[in-house]
Amino acid sequence: MGASAPPRVVATEAAKDLIRRLKERHGPLMFHQSGGCCDGSAPMCYPRGEFKIGERDVLLGEIEDCPVYIGGAQFELWKHTQLVIDAVPGRGAGFSIESPEGKRFLTRSNVFGGDELCALDAAGVKRGPQ
Repeated sequence: MGASAPPRVVATEAAKDLIRRLKERHGPLMFHQSGGCCDGSAPMCYPRGEFKIGERDVLLGEIEDCPVYIGGAQFELWKHTQLVIDAVPGRGAGFSIESPEGKRFLTRSNVFGGDELCALDAAGVKRGPQ
């Protein structure tokens, strides 16, 4: 029997704390890993449903009951890494709702090993609405 697939996205305790505070204020949330245009490669946090998920977007998983998506082209470049969503002092990205909190979300990564990649390949990916 094969190994279970590791999570493609996780969050640090600092990020989880910030997410919980934001959920209290804004209700259900979602994340989209930015592709580098206006806000670099920051994970963008939105009230759930306020960002249109495209057919090629990939659902990486959930953190604190918040779905985390990434664009399909960017996923192809990053599929060998686990994204670690962190929260650090600083000003959030202009479109992300944590901006007024004095903290910002930041993406770190861990490279998957061979067995992990095989398990992830076997699990497949879930794309946005078809």
